[in-house]
Amino acid sequence: MNKTQKSAWFGLLSYLLTVAIIVYLGVRFFVLKSLPQGFLGRGWPIIAVYGLVVASIVLIRRKQSPAEPDSDERDELIKKRAGQISFVSVWLLLAIATLIPALILGEAGSIPVYLLTLINVGVFLTAMLVYSVAVLVQYGRRSKGEKS
Repeated sequence: MNKTQKSAWFGLLSYLLTVAIIVYLGVRFFVLKSLPQGFLGRGWPIIAVYGLVVASIVLIRRKQSPAEPDSDERDELIKKRAGQISFVSVWLLLAIATLIPALILGEAGSIPVYLLTLINVGVFLTAMLVYSVAVLVQYGRRSKGEKS
């Protein structure tokens, strides 16, 4: 597994961890209407993020062999295509994020300003998810070392 694949897996795991933390805190604050109890109750998201950062530094930077290059032409092409796919997804997500509140609230409806920040963060996280999945799909659908 090369550096690009490791980075894509890291991005996917980061996305899943972020979603888990947001869901946990959302349920705690808005459904249960309480703060997490104890240090591990309040501190586990921070510990999980730091653990993920340390693991990424160790695992992504480590090479399988000293002769392994950082990236080659195929890696650059995969990253370019995944970036294009992610760019298109940003525009689609922004269009959807504009249409959904308009359809739900109507023309005269209004939303709180803090929701704009949450919408933009959601679009960013989803675009990063699309990028990571696009990289992994492109590596997965290629031939596995056969010579043509």
